Amino acid sequence: MLILSRLKGEKIMIGQDIVLTILDVAGDQVRIGIDAPKDISIYREEIYKAIQTENKAAVRLDGDAKSLLQKILSSQDDLGPNI
Repeated sequence: MLILSRLKGEKIMIGQDIVLTILDVAGDQVRIGIDAPKDISIYREEIYKAIQTENKAAVRLDGDAKSLLQKILSSQDDLGPNI
């Protein structure tokens, strides 16, 4: 982890396209402005983790649905062509 000290108004460059600007420092809180290309997603960590959790849950549901569908289809095959 890189640790930098910056004062209000100073910037940090990430690559050529991302600029972090220290907007304000008040007590334990720091306000940061982020200038980045529109194709780069920027999330607070807790939001990012919530999205990842939801994505994993959706994949599990898709897997459960696939398994259930396979069981239904195989049971229909066992019953013959009349169904």
